[in-house]
Amino acid sequence: MSAHLAAVDSPSEAAPARPLDTAADLLALLRDTSTEPRADPRLEALTLAVSADLPVLLWGEPGIGKTAALTQLADALDLPLTTVIASVHEPSDFAGLPVVGDDPAVQGVPMAPPDWAVRLVRAGHGLLFLDELSTAPPAVQAALLRVVLERRIGALRLPPGVRIVAAANPRSSAADGWELSAPLANRFVHLQWAHDHEVVVRGLGGTWPRSALPVLDPARLPEAVAFARRAVCALLAARPGLVHRLPQNEAGRGGPWPSPRSWEMALRLVAFATAAGTSRDVLSTLVRGTVGDGPGLELPAGMDRLDLPDPETLLADPAAAVLPERGDLRQVVLDGVVEAVRARPDQNRWDAAWALLVRALDTGAPDLVVVPAATLAALRRDGWQVPAAVERLAGAVSLSRRADRAAAGAGVRR
Repeated sequence: MSAHLAAVDSPSEAAPARPLDTAADLLALLRDTSTEPRADPRLEALTLAVSADLPVLLWGEPGIGKTAALTQLADALDLPLTTVIASVHEPSDFAGLPVVGDDPAVQGVPMAPPDWAVRLVRAGHGLLFLDELSTAPPAVQAALLRVVLERRIGALRLPPGVRIVAAANPRSSAADGWELSAPLANRFVHLQWAHDHEVVVRGLGGTWPRSALPVLDPARLPEAVAFARRAVCALLAARPGLVHRLPQNEAGRGGPWPSPRSWEMALRLVAFATAAGTSRDVLSTLVRGTVGDGPGLELPAGMDRLDLPDPETLLADPAAAVLPERGDLRQVVLDGVVEAVRARPDQNRWDAAWALLVRALDTGAPDLVVVPAATLAALRRDGWQVPAAVERLAGAVSLSRRADRAAAGAGVRR
């Protein structure tokens, strides 16, 4: 008995290594990577759209990191990630399976949701990732309409803490791909996803990027909402044809296009981007992914013009004028000043406009004053003296000969 106990208590010999133990060590070394801070406008746009509680659809070729981006976003937002491959499910998996109860005539036939939907409801929050959306047949896409818009799966409603993101491959690279139906496409913010060569090379070398996510400023929330409403309403008031424009071809209807629903989404994105202080490039990406390229380019351009100075204010005090730094906005301001003089011409306003052109020449690119100066010179009336400011512009816009001819003609008439 004692010999047996001694044998049990004595240290056993080391267990022999299993065939895959060394392979596991090598895999652990390959997974041992570091991160570095790096700005990522695509991830910033995706984060803002998810924060705004809008369904997002990532378009990109297979294998370029769409799933990896969603995993990184879920970790950063502290949301559990639930992945559902849309193309391998039946319509009933999203509409719900009928379950007959004790008395269907009284209680009806409830639609039972799948287990992943039940888990999301129990958690109260999460990121629902609908992958391979473009390979889902039309019947499944129709069943997804209610999931995306009403957040209902059978008789179950997803809680407000659940966000929805989908991914799709272009039809040319999707296995048995389908174009998205127009009603489903119009419910998404469409973001194009592509790989970054430098990021891939550095990541394979062991250093992957770590992006800082946008943060909303609580103090700017009322201002952001007011600005977004003003920007969208100003554009649609001037361009009523942009309110609803269904593309004529099937491929266009499967992407972003303007409708009252998508303009409401765009307004929300403008408010979120303004509150977060994001760049115009990120905002333009979001808006174009909601209402399409044409309207999506017009809206940011119109937003830039909302804060431009009033031409009458500039004409009243040219010496104190502050002109925009951006060349396109400065050109708009100078053209507006010339049009204000055209609308109400007099000698003092004409002289003030010349003073503004000189100020623009001193603080920006000379070529921006060429067209406004030529137009302003043509507005000269009989008896108006040519201001000395014209000489300052002579070298840049070659107006000296025109001013001399105008002065000579005035002398002959006198």
